[in-house]
Amino acid sequence: MTKLTLGTHPYLLGFDQLERLVERTAKSENGYPPYNIEQVRDNGFRITLAVAGFGEDELSITVENRQLVVRGKQADDGADRVFLHRGIAARQFQRTFLLADGVDVAGASMENGLLHIDMARAVPDQVVQTIRINKT
Repeated sequence: MTKLTLGTHPYLLGFDQLERLVERTAKSENGYPPYNIEQVRDNGFRITLAVAGFGEDELSITVENRQLVVRGKQADDGADRVFLHRGIAARQFQRTFLLADGVDVAGASMENGLLHIDMARAVPDQVVQTIRINKT
């Protein structure tokens, strides 16, 4: 018996890339920094990342090939300091989120050590498309 996967099912044409994206995303999950994803409107989402200790100039947000990439790198100012305990993470990070077609980043803001990234899903104008049959 042959196992059908998402990319090889005969009714799901062109979804083979989706299967690869899901596999790649599952392998890259690391847990830092922690984040929330919430739906804020019918067509709006918000990702909130806990980035305590990072300034706005130490964070970058880009969209690369339909991937939202958030990077953080703190300046190393601990050379003169002696820590008796260091429980606040001060490491660089890269967190990626795959964006579906039609989802765009609307903006970002920082508040109380939380980075908010707002996204909006474009509502298609036309739901039904009629295909004309050409004579050969």
